[in-house]
Amino acid sequence: MEKETNTKTENTEIDVMVADASHEMYVDTILETIEAAAKVRGTGIARRSHEYLTLKMREGKAIIALANEEFAGFTYIESWGNKQYVATSGLIVVEKFRGNGLAKRIKEASFALARLRWPRAKLFSLTSGAAVMKMNTELGYVPVTFADLTDDEAFWRGCEGCVNHDVLLRTGRKYCICTAMLYDPQATSHKLRVTSKSNSQQKKLVTKKNS
Repeated sequence: MEKETNTKTENTEIDVMVADASHEMYVDTILETIEAAAKVRGTGIARRSHEYLTLKMREGKAIIALANEEFAGFTYIESWGNKQYVATSGLIVVEKFRGNGLAKRIKEASFALARLRWPRAKLFSLTSGAAVMKMNTELGYVPVTFADLTDDEAFWRGCEGCVNHDVLLRTGRKYCICTAMLYDPQATSHKLRVTSKSNSQQKKLVTKKNS
């Protein structure tokens, strides 16, 4: 298996997997990491509560990366609009583990998980990060208008915790700082790449690589 190297975390094996209740101990660390990244970037990241992320883990709707027992990265997925749309959100990688392709592994795992759970749903992403846009493009996402996304009010309420929420309100939810991107399974021939362990663990995806 191909190995990726990073001088800061050399010889550290990082596992990327579907999170479950056993990973709830990392929720506070995840929230702190997201908050710190938002301050550094100076751009919007929707804030989520401890209870929200805990629920995502219990429902098998989150991907976590661990370097042995140390938290390395995270993202989560959620369905909207009667499961016609799925959002992949909150992608974060701890600074010391960046630069070795871990974000891409987490993104691909969340994409695979979403496609397994909701194969007919449209996947969408709101992001202001160039790296995430690039990963989305490689997976088959295309830029779209906000009108092409879900009209589920519950999703848009999630943006209220973002520092740029006022922009969204002022524009009548037509645009914001983030770029909207959409993956439509009916409009692409993208082939799902997934390694699954078992049906009993919601197609638990596990990848192992040394950083």
